[in-house]
Amino acid sequence: MADFNTSFELNVEDVELIEMALRKTKALMARPDLDETLGEDAIQDRDQTLHQIQDLLGRMHNQKVFYRPKNEVYIGG
Repeated sequence: MADFNTSFELNVEDVELIEMALRKTKALMARPDLDETLGEDAIQDRDQTLHQIQDLLGRMHNQKVFYRPKNEVYIGG
């Protein structure tokens, strides 16, 4: 049986490109005018895919390390 690669060599730009592609795909799939052309099964498949995309985007976000200055007062925004 084949083993899966659990070590990936992606840089920050690669991850950013993946994130932008997922957001663009999500935006295109979530358009309300698509409901008119899709059947009930296709709508359910699309909704499941949208949920998976959002879940993946959330997991990517949770793995980010955000910069906060150590010696200065942090001003967010």
